[in-house]
Parts: sequence; C-alpha cells; structure tokens
Amino acid sequence: MKSQIKFAEKKLKKALTKLKNSKTEEKELYKWINTAMDHIEENAFCGFQIAKRLIPKDYEKKFGRIDNLWKYNLPNAWRLIYTIKKEEIVILSIILEWLPHKEYKKRFRY
Repeated sequence: MKSQIKFAEKKLKKALTKLKNSKTEEKELYKWINTAMDHIEENAFCGFQIAKRLIPKDYEKKFGRIDNLWKYNLPNAWRLIYTIKKEEIVILSIILEWLPHKEYKKRFRY
C-alpha cells in the first residue's frame, strides 16, 4: 500500500539534509535512508512491526499517541523507526528517527 513520507519533526528533515552534505560515511547513511523512504513510500508495511508493548514511552511523550511502530533495517546495523497513520484516503509514513543498532537495542530494551 503506497504512502506519503512525512517527518515527525522539522529538525529531523534538516538532519537528513545535513547528512547529504557531509562526509563520505554520513553520505552513505543518507543514501540508505533515502532508499528506505522510497521502499516505505511504495509499501508502508515493508518494515517489521514492533510489538505494542515495546513502544517506548518517551515516543508517546514526544510525538503523542502512537498506535503502531515499525522498523526498517538499514545497512551497518542502523534502524529507521516510523509509524503509519491514515488521513482520509492518504496513508502517511512518519519517520521518527534513525539510530544505530546499539541504541535501538537500548531503547527497545532487547
């Protein structure tokens, strides 16, 4: 199911632009995130759904009510975290953050 990509915060979109204009390693992360967003745009459900009981409380404090949470695995053990919302007939995939696997494990208490 196709979706539109949105960012949960303006500063996240700015951070992505900053990655684009940065060093080689960070440019790679930029490319991976863009590829992931292309896949998510084509199919909002292409990631792996995270169990509701594992949704971090700080996400709800920061972003409001989150009914579902998804992760998209990026290379080098990075994770892109997003949620799916419906607005009338449009499905929105809202990017919440990207983080390395170590931080992902800590945040989701694995």
